[in-house]
Amino acid sequence: MTASFQSIMDRALLRKGGEKALQALLEDIPQTHAFEEIPDDRVLSMMCRVINQAGFNWSVITKKWPQFEEAYFGFDVDKLVQLSPDEWEAYVKDKRVVRNWQKIKAVWENARFVSHISEEHGSFARFMASYGADQQIDLMAYLKKHGSRLGGNTGMFLLRFLGKDSFILSRDVIWAIRDAGVDIAENPTSKRDLTAIQATFNQWHKETGLSYTYLSRIASYSIGTDNSANKIQSELKKLGLDA
Repeated sequence: MTASFQSIMDRALLRKGGEKALQALLEDIPQTHAFEEIPDDRVLSMMCRVINQAGFNWSVITKKWPQFEEAYFGFDVDKLVQLSPDEWEAYVKDKRVVRNWQKIKAVWENARFVSHISEEHGSFARFMASYGADQQIDLMAYLKKHGSRLGGNTGMFLLRFLGKDSFILSRDVIWAIRDAGVDIAENPTSKRDLTAIQATFNQWHKETGLSYTYLSRIASYSIGTDNSANKIQSELKKLGLDA
């Protein structure tokens, strides 16, 4: 049986120095209340950003980001889908972006992905908003299957950085879930494990009324390395996403 979230909350409060200290950490999480109104260019921009951050120094990408925006026409989806294959291949020599063909190709493919979904749903953000927080693993599966390089942590960072209520399966969050008695692997990637994780967050949300974002962050603070703020929080500040 999965442990009550109260035990996780109590441990997080103890480790972080009480309710006021814990709340101060939670206030830095980006939350976009008008999530459905996020334009397609900002969605594609964030897709590009999280893909390029994967396996790379985040601060380097942040410093270089204005050049990315310039090179990719402000991520104007309509303009990008009109580019020829030769124009896309030319980005391999463009010093304004990371000159890795797989990452460049992902922007190309995701521009078409965003355009297609937007035509069907009015915008890509409206499509994502159609999945509740209690259906996150279904949305993640869709992004992985139909998008380019949007699986795993990249997809989760995309949702969080856009401000969608969501959990991130950091090492400490996984550890907290396992410690609560949920039978999942140390690196949970199977449908069985992800379904169990979703069910756990659904249970915790029903128990506490807290957002999935808060549940995820509190779980991460309850166990593992006892830092005052984890990597996600510090990087959010660097990215200017801490509003």
